[in-house]
Formats: sequence, C-alpha cells, structure tokens
Amino acid sequence: MRLIKTTLTHLIAPFDEKHAGLHPTLVLLHGRGANEEDLLGLVPYLSPRLLCIAARAPFEFGNGGYTWYDLREVGSPNTDQFMHSYELLAQFLEDIQKHYPVDPQKMILLGFSMGTVMAYSLALTKPEKINGVIAHSGYIPEGTPLQFMLESLAGTSFFVAHGIYDPVIPIEFGRKANELLTKTNAPLVYREYPIQHQISDDSLRDLGNWLARRLESLG
Repeated sequence: MRLIKTTLTHLIAPFDEKHAGLHPTLVLLHGRGANEEDLLGLVPYLSPRLLCIAARAPFEFGNGGYTWYDLREVGSPNTDQFMHSYELLAQFLEDIQKHYPVDPQKMILLGFSMGTVMAYSLALTKPEKINGVIAHSGYIPEGTPLQFMLESLAGTSFFVAHGIYDPVIPIEFGRKANELLTKTNAPLVYREYPIQHQISDDSLRDLGNWLARRLESLG
C-alpha cells in the first residue's frame, strides 16, 4: 500500500496495475476516531475488480485517530467542520481521477458510522458522480446546509445496513434513512442485523454480494 497526500491523505490497496483500462472504484470512509487503515481489512472479501482507496478524515481526534467533524449530539454535526470535510471529500473524488485509473462511471462509496454520513452527503448532493453507496451504521445528515437532490437518485444504488442494538448511532437513524430513501427513485436494499456498532460477518457477506451485483449491472 502507498501513502499519498492529495486533498485528503489516503491509502490505495494493491490492484492490478498492468490492466490498461479504468477500474471500478470503491472509496472507503472510516468512522470517528479511526483512520485510513480501518476499513482496508474488508478489501480481501470484496470483488477483485475494484480499485480500493481509503481516505483519512481531516481533523485529528487523538491517539492516531481522525474525525470528519465534531458532534453537538448524534445526528447533529458541527456545521463548519462538516461542510469543510464535505468540500474536501468532493474535491478528493475529483483528485483521485487524476492520479489513478478510476472509472468515473463506476464510483462507489463505502462508509461506516461517520463515514456513512459523509458518503450520504456526497451521493445525495452529487448523484450524477456516485453510482452506489454502502451505508453501514450511519445516518443521513439532515439539518445541514446541504441541498439533497432526492428526485435525481435513479442512477445511484444504496445498500443500507444497521445494527439493531447499536448504542452509538441507534437503529432509528438507519430506519429513518430507509424511510427517506424509499420515497425516492433510488434502488435500495435495507438490512438490519442483531449486532451493535460494528460490521458483522453477515453484513459483510451481504454488502459484498450487493457490491458484486452492482458492479455486474454497471458492466
């Protein structure tokens, strides 16, 4: 893996660099207090077709961890920090297309916890740039300055997963996301699991299967 700094510091998982064409790309977005290494352990369980890029949140959180924003309470980001991270992440998705063989027509985001909030923020405001979202244990950032394009989500598929016993971001937030997305034209798969704030073997299997089907549909 190579540590490179562009708009956001990130790691890129090994991929077939001899392949001359562009690659379907998965951007991994970690949760609060973690870093760009946190979700890379998922990569061996996902499609080998993918170019996987793990981004680091911009704000230090202590003990080697980072965060996308501070919280007033669950569901209420610090607006200035949230918007700063949103703008950096939007630019980052442009930057990586200049440095790596990213297929812009096959861009998928995988977020966990706060990383899911950031994935939603990009997909719901720039749906033409995002082909799919895996949203695990997070929430849709309502009550922020973002203007969601909920009528324009037909080309963006969502896999939403949440733990029934999540003590960090309660299941009600996952159910609210399901309720909101169900009212749009976005293809949606929603799953609940008997887990806490974590990715389980079952949810990893299901999101991996969803991802493989999404890649197949994109060609």
